[in-house]
Amino acid sequence: MQLQLSGGRNVRRGGLVDHLVSDVTIYWRPGCGFCAKLEDTISAVRDNATWHNIWQDEDAAAFVRSVNNGNEIVPTVVIDGQAHTNPEPALVLAALTGD
Repeated sequence: MQLQLSGGRNVRRGGLVDHLVSDVTIYWRPGCGFCAKLEDTISAVRDNATWHNIWQDEDAAAFVRSVNNGNEIVPTVVIDGQAHTNPEPALVLAALTGD
């Protein structure tokens, strides 16, 4: 699996470019309480992230194992190329909002 990991991207709101936000990819699975907490915290900006269900995407599951010593720990979140295992939701929210 090859991930495209780069810098930030501009977010358009109301036709105007608002500010630079980070590239965020979230690896999750159904029934994960930590994933649900993360999704609830970032619900207003969840569409600014790329989501991969590791139970439906074997390449995503393999990536998660590769950064978690062989374990399928979710949520695993990649922010600007850096993998974070079960990060604080506030960190992900800040990356998605540019704060």
